[in-house]
Amino acid sequence: MSPDLKPAHLPGLQAPIILAIETSCDETAVAILAAGRDLLASEIASQAAMHAEFGGVVPEVASRSHLTQLQPLIARALFTAGLRVDQIDAFAATSGPGLATSLMVGVSAAKGLAISLRKPFLAVNHLEGHLLSPFFGREIRPSVGLVVSGGHTLLIELEAPGRYRLLGQTQDDAAGEAFDKVGKLLGLPYPGGPQVDRFAREGDPARFDFPRSMIHSGDFKFSFSGLKTAVRYLLPKLFESRFGGVPLPQGVLEKEAPRELRDLCASFQEAVVEVLVAKTIAAARATGRGLVTVSGGVSCNSRLREKFAEVCARESVELLIAESQLSTDNAAMIAFVASEKLRRGESSALTEDIDPNLRLVA
Repeated sequence: MSPDLKPAHLPGLQAPIILAIETSCDETAVAILAAGRDLLASEIASQAAMHAEFGGVVPEVASRSHLTQLQPLIARALFTAGLRVDQIDAFAATSGPGLATSLMVGVSAAKGLAISLRKPFLAVNHLEGHLLSPFFGREIRPSVGLVVSGGHTLLIELEAPGRYRLLGQTQDDAAGEAFDKVGKLLGLPYPGGPQVDRFAREGDPARFDFPRSMIHSGDFKFSFSGLKTAVRYLLPKLFESRFGGVPLPQGVLEKEAPRELRDLCASFQEAVVEVLVAKTIAAARATGRGLVTVSGGVSCNSRLREKFAEVCARESVELLIAESQLSTDNAAMIAFVASEKLRRGESSALTEDIDPNLRLVA
């Protein structure tokens, strides 16, 4: 860090003060973090309702919304934190992975602010944000981390911040993607994951015997495509004579076959959760790590949290799950990673480009 980019030490606050931007997909988010632990502001504008009519995220719609929402969110975050923009010590943004047109909006804004105010810019890996989010406000310790979201399902061994080893990842659909696709098959509103969780709470997880793909594969890889296909093949056998076609019309199962809907959701969810928990605990045993972390949007799932707590207690493994507000896409986790980078004396070149396919481990 060059001398003219040193953090400004403000009365009552410890440096560095970082403003971070997250626009990797369909959430526009801005956060301001001081000293790597004091969250002064966290603003999120969700696009879920906007994309619901399309049944999924439309990249062009997402990037247009980011362009509209970002400036007001930055202003609101600064107001909430009680700061002027020139009192920010560094600017960070998610540089990948994600949708190229969405990533470009956040990175361009953060670079522009860094250039105009002669402050450091930090490009942050979205997956690293998720991986470290369970440690927000805590000491980062060696662990095995499960990152499970709509776009990613992977197991990472964390030795120290910035030092990671990929243990395994999905070979096809991510767990969250499978939740959303099954939700669509069942005629549930987008996004399907939270809806499946809601109906599963009143269902019988043993009614339908869905496959636990790769649970005994002897490695830490995942596969959820076959499970999604099993649901697709089951639906016509149960409902073709009544409703015809797959996916089913939205709301029809909740109205006409509420018990079947709840049992389907519970059985599907149990299959996903059982695989995620079993693989993660096996990875902890294999690496000798006594701490397991869980993060990403799917970590909000109530059954996943319950099952991890139950199994970790039985196996005497410590468990940290990201707080719900840090589980879905947010800028606080991006600021947290940026603060760790600054602490190590790192910053990013202003010429560094986005990478929609950015990996956490090469």
